[in-house]
Formats: sequence, C-alpha cells, structure tokens
Amino acid sequence: MNILVIGSGGREHAIAWKLSQSRHRPNLFCAPGNAGMAQIALCEDIPAEDFPALIAYAKANAIDLTVIGPDNALAGGIVDAFEAEGLRVFGPRQNAAVIEASKAFSKELMRKHNIPTAAYRTFSNYDEALTYVRTQALPLVVKADGLALGKGVIMCYSMAEAEDALREMFVDKKFGTSGTVVVIEECLSGPEVSVLAFCDGETIKPMVGAQDHKRAFDNDEGPNTGGMGTFSPSRVYTKDVEALCMETIFKPTVQALRSEGIIFKGIIFFGLMLTEKGPMVIEYNARFGDPETQVVLPRLQTDLVDVLDACIDGTLATLDIEWADNAAACVVMVSGGYPDAYTKGHEITGLASAQGLPNTTVFHAGTAVADGKTVTAGGRVLGVTGTGETLDGAIRTAYAAAAAISFDHARYRSDIGIK
Repeated sequence: MNILVIGSGGREHAIAWKLSQSRHRPNLFCAPGNAGMAQIALCEDIPAEDFPALIAYAKANAIDLTVIGPDNALAGGIVDAFEAEGLRVFGPRQNAAVIEASKAFSKELMRKHNIPTAAYRTFSNYDEALTYVRTQALPLVVKADGLALGKGVIMCYSMAEAEDALREMFVDKKFGTSGTVVVIEECLSGPEVSVLAFCDGETIKPMVGAQDHKRAFDNDEGPNTGGMGTFSPSRVYTKDVEALCMETIFKPTVQALRSEGIIFKGIIFFGLMLTEKGPMVIEYNARFGDPETQVVLPRLQTDLVDVLDACIDGTLATLDIEWADNAAACVVMVSGGYPDAYTKGHEITGLASAQGLPNTTVFHAGTAVADGKTVTAGGRVLGVTGTGETLDGAIRTAYAAAAAISFDHARYRSDIGIK
C-alpha cells in the first residue's frame, strides 16, 4: 500500500509517524515533507498548493491513499482536484473546508442552526466596523475571516487595541485578503478545549480531548501563535462535558452541514470554550490540529489507516475506535522572534539524545537538511512529545527531552500543561 501525506509541519510528521505503525505496512511518501518526515518516508519537494504536480506525483507512484494536512490546500480544493482524477484522498472537499476558510460562514451556520457560540457581527467596511466597536463593551475579539496561520485572532482589552486590530486588517492588510471581511465577537470566558473528530459525512466520532497554548509566552502572555504546546487529556473535558458537546455541538454541526448540502468527510476540529452557560464553539477547523495532533495520535490504538478508510467509505459507524488510557504532552520549540521575524538555517543538536529517551517522540515542523545537518527552517521548529501513565509524568518527559535539544535562539514556554 502506498500512502502520500501532503504537508511539511509537525501535524504532517505526526500523521506520517502514526501511519507508519499501521498493520497495512504502507510505503510512505511526503510532499514536501521535512527533515523528520524524511526519516520514515520518501519526500518530494512539491508545494502543497501545486495541485497538478501533486496529482502527477500520486499517479506516477501508484499512490493508493493521499492524506491532506494543510488548511490552505483544503480550502483551495485539493480534494476535489484529486477526486476528479479518480484518486483516493482523505480530507473535506472545498465546499466543506469553508467552515475553516470563512469564519463568517461558520458563524452564520451556527447562528442559523442554534449551535452555541459567541454573539458576533461581520463587517467588510472599515469605518462601519470602527463605529461598531466604539459602542461595544470590552474586551472584544477581532477575527480575520479567512486563513491566517492561526494568527488572525486578536484579543482586544482596550479600545485602542480594538482600533489597532481593525486598522491592521482593513488598512494595513496584515492578513492580506483573509482580512477583507472581519468578524467581531463578544469575549467568552472559561477554559478552552480542542476536540478533533473523525467524520464520514453522517457519523461523527470525537477523539480524546486536548488543550492548546496559543500565546507566545508563559502565563498566556504575548501575541497569538499557531500553538506553543498542548496536552491530552484535558483536565476539564469530562465524560459529562463530552456527552453534552455531542448532543449540542458535534452532531448538530454535521446535521447543519448536511442541511446546507455539504457532506463533510475528514476531520472537524472543534475549538471550544467551557463557559458558565455551557460549552460554546470558538472556531471550527477542517483538518487535524497542530500541535494537538502530536498528543492525540500517540494515544490512538486503532489502526489510523482503517479509520481514514472508514471516513472515506462512509462506514465510520461500524468501526470501534479505541484510545489508550494514558496522557501526552507536547512542548513546541520555536525560533527566536516567532511569531514575528526570525532567522533560519541554524543547526539543531541533541535530536538523537532526545529521541532516545523513554516515551519520547520528536516531531519535526520547521526543519530541513543542509550539508548533512538538520537545521531550522520555520518559526515552529519541533514538537517534543512525551507520554506517560499520568499527565504530570508526560509533561516531565516532554520537558526533559526538550532540554536535550538546542539551536541558536531556541525558545519554548515553561508552563505547558499548567492550566
């Protein structure tokens, strides 16, 4: 069996790593991949946005299944393009990926179908948005409508911050076309939980819960990032909360999409906030989360190939998905300056030592090979994951491994899992 994983981040490395453990013993291919993925797969330097080249590569290598990682490829219609060529592919079609590609669409979907979420207004005019925020109570949340690498959400605790956020999006075009429409939301309070779920268009089966750390610095300070670390299970996502979410959010979302003529096959990522009024949706994503995948997939006991096949074939209801009764924590090591400007090409040392520690897996994100050495090639460089019988044990394991790795200007939060 030949499987192609498209993408180059920590999420894609974790997917490829889990697929490599399948009883189907697949031959793995990755495009474009990274230095870590190259250790378990044949990597080809084809961008995730180059659909014709990827299709040609899949045909030339007799690929039986392609797994799509990045949000921009899904939003661009890569699944539709592969299916049009008769290729088997895992991920939502373009009309389904819109739940992530447009926050305005997803908010309207939730409003229309009574799925609990924050009150909001949508604007495409700077002056109208500015007038609106000046009448609202603080804090507020200002969101770019489109994809923004996880950085298009700005918490505004003062009117000056809200005005700056609108200026960045509408006037300065900080997020390009993703910010031509802006969603302004009330600010919810409560612990956040990430729940990824397998979906075959009708049946939805949530994975184990996780909690992410979005802010760049300790104590949840600094700007939002793509994710600085995560852990699973969540301390607050209990069985009762999960059951409530299933009835009020998970199933209603699939039903809402179907009522709109959208058959969602793939991963629905639910970003939730557990408020005093109950669980509410902060956002949807249409793919595996990053870095949540790095703590969720290590706990999956069912063969991932079988799960992906069931989603594609519409047979998810007949598959019993099992999870390990353990814990996992991931510490993300980033380049100095991230999420703003940073330099690349710094040699990474200590990888073998870290990987050799018990219950440790190092997932590569922004890495490459240069002159035979593994070097930094992005903002988020590595996701260092530890597992254990308890969450505290998993956290200690992850930090011990991270301490063994070094590169110039390396940085990571010291409080992952402490919330």
